This record gives sequence, C-alpha cells and structure tokens, in this order.
Amino acid sequence: MSMKLLEHLKQYWKQLILVMILLLVQAISNLYLPNLNAAIINNGIAKGNTKYILQTGGFMLLVTFLLAICSIASVYWGSKTAMSFGRDLRGELFRKVQSFSQTEVDQFGTPSLITRTTNDVQQVQMAVLMGLNVMISAPIMCLGGIIMALRQDLALSTSIIVIVPVMGVVLGVIMQKALPLFKSMQMKIDRLNQVVREKLSGVRVIRAFVKTDYEERRFDKANRDLTSTALKINRLFALTMPLQMLIINIAMVAITWFGAHRIDSGVMPIGNLTAFMAYIMQILMAVMMSVMMFVMIPRASASAERIQEVLELQPSITDPKTPARERSSQASVEFREVEFTYPGAEAPVLKSITFSAYPGEVTAIIGSTGCGKSTLISLIPRFYDATSGQILVGGADIRKLTEEDLRDRIGFVPQKAFLFSGTIASNLRYGNQGATDEELWQALKTAQAADFVAEMPGQLEAPVAQGGANLSGGQKQRISIARAIVKKPDIYIFDDSFSALDFKTDAALRAALAAEVRDSIVLIVAQRVSTIMNAHRIIVLDNGQIAGMGAHSELMQHCEVYREIVYSQLREDEVA
Repeated sequence: MSMKLLEHLKQYWKQLILVMILLLVQAISNLYLPNLNAAIINNGIAKGNTKYILQTGGFMLLVTFLLAICSIASVYWGSKTAMSFGRDLRGELFRKVQSFSQTEVDQFGTPSLITRTTNDVQQVQMAVLMGLNVMISAPIMCLGGIIMALRQDLALSTSIIVIVPVMGVVLGVIMQKALPLFKSMQMKIDRLNQVVREKLSGVRVIRAFVKTDYEERRFDKANRDLTSTALKINRLFALTMPLQMLIINIAMVAITWFGAHRIDSGVMPIGNLTAFMAYIMQILMAVMMSVMMFVMIPRASASAERIQEVLELQPSITDPKTPARERSSQASVEFREVEFTYPGAEAPVLKSITFSAYPGEVTAIIGSTGCGKSTLISLIPRFYDATSGQILVGGADIRKLTEEDLRDRIGFVPQKAFLFSGTIASNLRYGNQGATDEELWQALKTAQAADFVAEMPGQLEAPVAQGGANLSGGQKQRISIARAIVKKPDIYIFDDSFSALDFKTDAALRAALAAEVRDSIVLIVAQRVSTIMNAHRIIVLDNGQIAGMGAHSELMQHCEVYREIVYSQLREDEVA
C-alpha cells in the first residue's frame, strides 16, 4: 500500500493498537489450548486422574471464553477501523476531485474517477479489514505454532522445514501471475463503466439512430472482456485451496505415520502427538489465512496505485498564495491578447482575443459551430486557464483571485442545463441559500418559469429528479436561468442558454432579463441572431479569432462573417 494511504491509516493508531492487543491475546490463547489438551491426555486420561481432568478442563473453558471475547472484540474494532478508513479515503478523494480543473477531470475521465472513488476504495478497505484480522494474527500463530511444536518433539518438527516452504512457493507463483491481471481488471471496470454511462446518457440518440443492437454488442464486448479477466483470476485462485489442502493432508498423514512410530518406541507421549498435530494445523491454517490475505493484496495494490494517482495529482488551477482581496468599485471583464490551447492539441482554439465588457452592457458572442465560443467564456470562471494573455475581472487578473471569490461574482448558466435531485427551491437556492420565497418567485417570473412551476404539485417544493429528468429541456433551461438570477452576481454568463426556448418565450425572457440585470455585466453565447441583435456589443468569432466586434448595425456594414450568419437565419425584411 502506498505511503499516502498509510499516512491516512496512521490516524487510527489507537484502534490499531487495541486490535493488535486483542489479536495477541487471541493468538496466545489459541497456542495455549493444545498444550492443555496434551496435559489432560498425558496426566489425566492416561493416569485416570479425574480431578486433574476437571481442573484442567475448567481452565480450558476459561481460556476458550477469553478467546471468544477477544475474537469478537478484534473483529468489531477491526471492521470499525477499516470502515472509517474507507469513509475518510472516499471523502479525501472526493475533495481532491472537487479541486480539479476541467483539465484534470478530462485527463482521468469521469467513469474512471467514479470507479476510483467507489470500487477501488472498497478494495483497499477490504484489504485493511483482512489485514487487521489476518495479517497480524497469522504471523503470531505461525511463529508461535512453530515454537510450541518444537517444544513437543524436536525430531518430528523437521517436517515444518518441508511443509512451509512448499506452501510459500505455491503462494508466490500464484501472486506473481495474479498482480498484472488485477491491474488489467480495474482498467476494464473503468471501460465497462464508460460504456454503461454513455448508453444511459445517450439513450435518446441510440434509439433515434436505431443503434440499440450495436450498443448491446459494444456493452457485451466490454462485459465479456472483464468477465474473461475475472475468470482467469478466479481459475488461478481456484487452484489455491485444493493445493493447500493437498499439502496439509499429506503433511498430516506423514506426521501421524512418523509420530506413531515414536509413540510405539516410547520416545513421545500420545498427548504430545495430539498437541503437535494441533500446532501443525495452526501453522498451516496461518499460512492459508495468509493466502486469503494475499488473494486480496494484488487487487488492493492495483486499486491503491490508482487512488494514489488521483491524490498525488496537483491541480493545474490553484489559488494564489497572496490573493487580491480588494474588489474594484467599477466591475468589468477584460480580455487582453488571450490565447488558449487544449492539452495535447496541436493548434490553439482561441488566438489574440481582446475585448472589454462593463456593467449595464450586454456582450454577445456568436460564430460558427466549433469556433471557440463556449471555450472563451469557460476561461472567465477558470474552468480552464488561458495559455497566454490576461483575463481581468474588476481590474484584477483572475489568477490573483481565489477561485471562490472569482466564482462568487459569476452567475453561470451552462449550455447543457443541469439540475440536482431535490426540489425546485433547493435548486434555485443553490447559489444563494438565504434567498426568500418571494425572491425565488421573482426569479422564476423573470425566467418565464413561474407559470409551469405554479402548476406543479407542491410548487417550489415540487420534486426534481436527478438531472431534472422529470422536466422538459425548456423547463430545465428556464430554471437554470432563474438559479443564476437568484444568486444576484456581478457577472452573468449565458452559454447558449436560450436554445431550447421558442421565439416568443425567448423574447419575453430577454425583455424581463434586461430590467433584472441592468447593473450587471452580461455575456451571452448564442446561435440565434434574434437573441443578440440588440446587444450593446457583438463579438463575432471565426476559427478562434475575432472577425468583427460592434453593434448589429456596424457589423452588418463591416463584417462579412456576421452578414453570412444573419442572412442564413433571417429574411431581409427581418434584418431591417
């Protein structure tokens, strides 16, 4: 297990010490019982001493009771420690992922991050649980069993020299073959999660293109691939138990054979042979317990490495050591020669972007599909960092502001409206927990959503399914817009947030919005010209560069790219 995860486990040192003490008492009790049994046979049964049998037997019951108490307590505290460790590790992973920029999320992929936070943590958690109950007690039982066996009969103990190494070699060969398979298995779980996630998210597209059979084959391929690897691992470990039992049974037959000869010659009492066989069983059971532990170690090791990768990755976007705390009285958004290239891309997506936006103004961004509109506005809240150039908010470089302070100024409505499971009210209050019901209704009225919310059972307390699955695309967009309005930010960013609205609703929403946000900066990404014709400033993007900037009338005169977009959507009389 990696050092980072071991550091997490150190938090539970008190519980670990307690479990170790309980397991030590348990092991000593286990080792002492065969000795008492041998004493009863040699000194009680062989001599017909009933009093000795009763006294020693009573003491054996007391030791057995102590053993039971320690076993229950060790399992309880071991399980509690392992579960707590898993809980904290999941929390640490979640917080780490929350600190990632979109670049790091893209690097791992959403399906892989989900697997690492759930399945991988579970594998490590189970390894800790098994380790506390097996890894500590097995060495004690093995070493103690060897010492006690030597005390019973030194000559017969030479059998241990053969048995334990043979079992160790078998175990080592299996582990050597299993480790790469476990690493491969976790990657294939990632792939299966990815296919399932795509199938569920894109179910409408799949049905629309009649690709259900194709997706089933794609899932079946990923599923069979995972199953094939899992079967290889299980077949490998299926050999473990028969081989171990074969070695144990051969060893017991050999010990019984040689022990009988030693008893017959009078060198060894019969009780000592019984105790010796019990100790040999304890030694071999300790080795078998270790095998069970080592079955989990390769997979847990692979999972620990994957968790470590997430925990050790440093986010590319971090807060400055000495953040700028003073807010400018004159809020503004300014781009200065900004360029951006996606990681691994050959060419920049945005080049030489320079413009300014001020309160009371609507700045619209329009252009062909893939020209970089959404990328441009994603740079403002620092979902990505600009490759070069500066972006200023309120006169301060956004790299000198904390992420919380920067994003607290922004009301962002994404291109794909997303709602959380809960209620209409909980979604609207997502950016402003102190908003009153009156403020919520006002925001809904501005977003043209008040009518359909009023008709829903429970109104503001109406349930919202995960992702807003119980609402239409237009309803989700309007609630997303209302959520941003409730926040009352300095800067509103609408990333093509009116695309699911009809023209009438679009016009009514923009008219109501103009009065609501008149003291704020408004940035709108749009595909429809009608949505942004009245904007104070329209930025026309073409291949990641500004092809034109100005009011609608100015661009119609001087920007060929803008004219092409306008005439592709509107008639000449509508343009006039």
